[in-house]
Amino acid sequence: MIGPSTDSAIESPYAGTAAARAPALWRNRPFLFVFASFCLSLLGNTFHGMALNLWVIQTTGSAKHMSALLVTHLAVGTLLGSFAGTVADRMNRRQLMIAADIVRVLLVAGVVVSISVPGTPFIVLIVLTALIAFASLFHSPSLQASLGGIVGQGRIHQAVGAMNIADNLVRISGFALGGVFVAAFGGAMAIAVDGLTFLLSACFVFAAGKFPASVMPATATANDSVAPPRMPTFTEDFAGGFKYLWRDPFALPVLALLPVVTLFFLSMLMLVQVSAVGDWHASPFHFGLIEACIPLGYVAGSSLILFLGGRLRGRGKWILGSVSAMGPAYWLISRSDSALGAIPYILLSGCLLSFVTLILNVGLRARIEPSMQGRAFGTLASLTSVAPPIGLAAASFLSDAYGPSPVIAAGGIAIAVLSVAGWTLLKEIRSYD
Repeated sequence: MIGPSTDSAIESPYAGTAAARAPALWRNRPFLFVFASFCLSLLGNTFHGMALNLWVIQTTGSAKHMSALLVTHLAVGTLLGSFAGTVADRMNRRQLMIAADIVRVLLVAGVVVSISVPGTPFIVLIVLTALIAFASLFHSPSLQASLGGIVGQGRIHQAVGAMNIADNLVRISGFALGGVFVAAFGGAMAIAVDGLTFLLSACFVFAAGKFPASVMPATATANDSVAPPRMPTFTEDFAGGFKYLWRDPFALPVLALLPVVTLFFLSMLMLVQVSAVGDWHASPFHFGLIEACIPLGYVAGSSLILFLGGRLRGRGKWILGSVSAMGPAYWLISRSDSALGAIPYILLSGCLLSFVTLILNVGLRARIEPSMQGRAFGTLASLTSVAPPIGLAAASFLSDAYGPSPVIAAGGIAIAVLSVAGWTLLKEIRSYD
């Protein structure tokens, strides 16, 4: 079992429950069904975004229209992630996941009709995109917050590892399949297939059966000898979630570290792609290798963590050590004079990212009350959706001014400096075991 990061023992929020005695991961029927739902829902999101954006650019030739769809999706996720997380903590999470999938099926059908009818105003697609993004927000925090109860605390690292590996594989296949389907069958048919993934996702969640119940929300007041517990209002829960996350000694550093690491990682990845084309003159084969290195490195690191399981000790040191190692890895990429020479360091950076994100995600589930996890993962989703575009915008501006290689080197130095601050200031993460 993953221990607390303080000297005093903190009992797992799932200890003594039926979930703590859950069967082995791949014999756990509810987990297998929600795992399938997770993969299909993620495939639907990725496939939908790729297919719709490609259809828009092919049909209108307007980068402005495609950007409008991207900004709409980003804005909804950033502004409403915490709201969706609060709803996930107040409602039956299984029912919420099913409802989110069914609503997306209907909305995707609306998109299919819209792009099939000539003359449909583009604002209709904007509105439908916003609604699909909004419905999607309820699926992920509901699943993430339910995972510990479904698999048991002793197997949470295996479940998170499996889902992180699947996440990368599904995203890769989703982007590829989106392009292939649009090219082969047209935008309407491709997006209709996307709707089918959401429908199957809902069926799998339904087949999983009831999820283990969470504890009473922390903001509720209970005194059975006087009166039944008073359930807090939505506003109280929403505000209470922020207060809890702000005061929790582990959650706050995680919510600060993960978005920053994601910002640097995606910014450096974009600059590597620019270097591959402009500086290294990479062939299509080598460019494809670069694109594959990040998910391959991530899957390799996740697989190692999954294999080690409870034998991995000093997790906080692994996290901060990985952040520290990212700096030299990016600096070595900036010094490379060919795509082939940079590939080992790109592969390493993907592996290092897995040690940061996967272990911290396991830690959030181990340290945060189940009744607060929807809000925790909803807030994290909001922060990690707004940070990368800021980094990408800054990296693009600096790359145009100075070239990609110096900016990659500067990014490596910056994240190395930040890692020193992390070792000094993030005590709860450093001592996490």
